[in-house]
Amino acid sequence: MKDYIEERAIEAANYIIDTRATVRQTADKMGISKTTVHKEITERLVRIRPMLAARVVLDANKAERHIRGGLATREKYLHVTKF
Repeated sequence: MKDYIEERAIEAANYIIDTRATVRQTADKMGISKTTVHKEITERLVRIRPMLAARVVLDANKAERHIRGGLATREKYLHVTKF
């Protein structure tokens, strides 16, 4: 694996740990996709730094995503005009 990918995975993990950021927030901050953040934390980081990977908590994202989805749907329908 290339060095910059390993460094990016470590940087993403440290950002999530330090700020309790979501995958989406981390992706926005680092200028990469949510898929890349998730892959780096769940696959790459486990191989290069397993102890650091164990400290990253992605369960909070899963626990909250149904709320974000509901809020997005609510917001969408607030802007729809009724005839």
